[in-house]
Amino acid sequence: MHKLTFFPLGNAETMLIDLENGRKLLVDFADVRDYNNQFDLRCKLSDRLRDDLNTSNRDDYDVVAFSHLDNDHVFKASEFFWFEHASKYQSDDRANIAELWVPAAAIVETGVDGDAQVIRAEARYRLKNGKGIRVFSAPDTLRDWFESEGLDLTAYRASGIVVDAGQVIPGFDLSCDGVEFFVHSPFASRTDDGTLIERNRDAMVLQATFQVGAQLTRALITADVTCDELDEIVRMTRLRKRDERLLWDIYDIPHHCSYKSIGPEKGKEQTEPTDNVAWLMEQGHSGAVLVSSSDSTPSQDTDQPPHRQAAAFYRKIADDLEGEFVVTMEHPKSTGPEPLVIEIGDRGAVRRKLVVPAAVSVVSAPAPRVG
Repeated sequence: MHKLTFFPLGNAETMLIDLENGRKLLVDFADVRDYNNQFDLRCKLSDRLRDDLNTSNRDDYDVVAFSHLDNDHVFKASEFFWFEHASKYQSDDRANIAELWVPAAAIVETGVDGDAQVIRAEARYRLKNGKGIRVFSAPDTLRDWFESEGLDLTAYRASGIVVDAGQVIPGFDLSCDGVEFFVHSPFASRTDDGTLIERNRDAMVLQATFQVGAQLTRALITADVTCDELDEIVRMTRLRKRDERLLWDIYDIPHHCSYKSIGPEKGKEQTEPTDNVAWLMEQGHSGAVLVSSSDSTPSQDTDQPPHRQAAAFYRKIADDLEGEFVVTMEHPKSTGPEPLVIEIGDRGAVRRKLVVPAAVSVVSAPAPRVG
């Protein structure tokens, strides 16, 4: 059985993937809790992850992926991970990273600071050494950086260190690991002008396909992309007749339940999707789970996500699929959020439910569906 864990972090995101064979992947890291505020309900991410590693008798992750370098996806990473490029980020209590995954923007972006700067330095260091990293897409700005460093981009592509959209990421396969990762974004064309990097546009979007027995379960990992990027992903994928790469049983809702990931207008009561986003929602299987890594859904209009109109849209999709719409800061209750665990087995994706108030763990029965 595989396991996905989403942590209650407000409008920030971290997902832990535990594979049946023991491999661990962490997608994003944002320890945003105010540890000096006893009323902050966001989880103590670093403590929970360290406890999990200790329980697993490990001090490392097989993969740590940063979808993009915004604070809500990298906060305090410089305090938690062992980074090879500088001794100041090395101590026994830090988690090691066997392989780092970043979009090309994380290599070439300028003007970054804080945790983003540390991750960029680590990514560049590993890239120069040609090991322990995978970079997604190769826009002209990355080509220029390779040339400035005297590196051969063609060789890096051939070795699988640089991976383009439309490819399966090397190092994982269904037969050995029970999972494969397909790259939807970023597209190589997005930063060709070299003048501006939009982190959300250039973020990693992946489809993870899990296999247990004959059962395939698919998850779409969408970072903070908008409806424009989703439109492009759908268009390009369908153009290449690879519709199966957009099937999903678990939908990692983009950008903390922002309406901008559905359509251009917020709407009065419910956001109306673009045609391609509407089609994408139709690719969800019966019993699917839609996860919003966000604050609790507001009852009033707000400028920042989560937007109640977007939540209404996703809730309807979940109802249509006889599935679930789950908000991380409301699971199992808004006054006491706990990590959301989705178990993936030979019956598909099943949310591990917590009984309130006893907090006894049980497993819900998934709705029947076809592979």
